[in-house]
This record gives sequence, structure tokens and C-alpha cells, in this order.
Amino acid sequence: MKNASTVYLIPTFLDESGLHVLPDYILDAVKIAEVFFVENERSARRYLKKLWKEMDIDSYRWFTIHKTEETVKHEFLQQIKLGKQIAIISEAGCPGIADPGQTLVALAQEAGIPVKPLVGPNSILLALMASGMNGQHFQFHGYLPIETAERIKRLKELEIISRKEGSAHIFIETPYRNNVLVDSILKTCVQTTRLCIAVNLTGKSESIQTKTIEAWKNKVPDINKQPAIFILQAER
Repeated sequence: MKNASTVYLIPTFLDESGLHVLPDYILDAVKIAEVFFVENERSARRYLKKLWKEMDIDSYRWFTIHKTEETVKHEFLQQIKLGKQIAIISEAGCPGIADPGQTLVALAQEAGIPVKPLVGPNSILLALMASGMNGQHFQFHGYLPIETAERIKRLKELEIISRKEGSAHIFIETPYRNNVLVDSILKTCVQTTRLCIAVNLTGKSESIQTKTIEAWKNKVPDINKQPAIFILQAER
């Protein structure tokens, strides 16, 4: 009788110098896994070799996650039918959180397959923990609109909600557009609103600072091409 599948959600590092923050039991799950569904095969292979130097990478089956691509869904369900032990690895942090892996996890839940989420670094939570903002009432918005007018409108909406509810609002941007986003925030939000900018989390150059908009204007940060998390909370 074949074994039943289990889906392991394997966290990875946020920064290549931050391998030390990963708990040892992740390696145990990697050694159990037979099939890997990954956001980026090249970086996932490199990561696993860092965890387990003796790993015979080519002896495993590899599938690249392409958001909701039907062929990947089909392959995932096939591996479940075969009773394979499956691992999902995102490009940074925890699978399923701001990550295309959530689609496969949903399939596993629908199929009644056990899903094992493993502890690892999550940039959203790490930034919120260190921000001093409301950890009991917060919302993650992903990416804000790229178009300037829509982005300004959205920032104003978030500020109004935050002021009314006392909530913290978390968002991200493609690293090469970070400075444009910061400029929009500083030009749009009121002076007393607090902004946390968390950059290079778990890395050697990690920086997590919370200041008012007024204080940020005195020294505008240059965070071009650096992975960052932004958190906004208005004064009530």
C-alpha cells in the first residue's frame, strides 16, 4: 500500500547571509521530500545545497510554480495521487504568504492532504514586530498601484482607515521602484503619520526604522534595489 502524501511548506532565507535564522528541523522535512514545487528552480536548488551539501539534487522531481498555471496544478494533483511527499519552496520567506504557492496549498486542502507549515522568516511579521505599530489590528496590501494618481489615492485611503481604526497597513514594492514609492508617501501623507521602512531583513545591512513623515523628510532614505517592507499608521 502506497503512503499518503504530505505537503511541507519549506521556508527559505530573506537574505543570503541570513541562513542562520532558519531552524534545524527544516532539513528534516527536506530529507523526507521526494518532489519539489518551487517558485524559482535555480535559486531553490542553490538554497537546498546550502542546507544539505550531500543532497543529490538531480534525483528529485522539480516543478516550477507559475501562479495558477493549469499544468502545474495537474502535476501537483498527480503527485498526490502517487502518494509522494511534496515540498513547496517560495523565492523568499514563507510559502503561501504573498506567494504563488498558496494555489497549490489550496489544492492540497481540497484534496484532504495534510499540510505542514514550517517556521521560518517572514518579512511582513518581522517588520511589524520591530515597527512599534499595531500588531493586533493590521492588514497586508501587497503592491500599491503603479500609476501615480492611483497610488496617491490608495495611500490617502489607507491613511484615513488607519486614523479611524488605529490600524497598521503593510505593503511592498518592486525594489527598483522603492524610491518612487517613498517619494509618493512623503508627498501624500500628513506630517504626523508614522512610516516604518524595513530593509534587508535578517541580512548584515538590516535596517528597521519608524519615524513620522515629517522626520523622514529631514533625511530621505535611498533604498533603491533593496528588498523592503513599508508600514503606515496614522495618528488618531
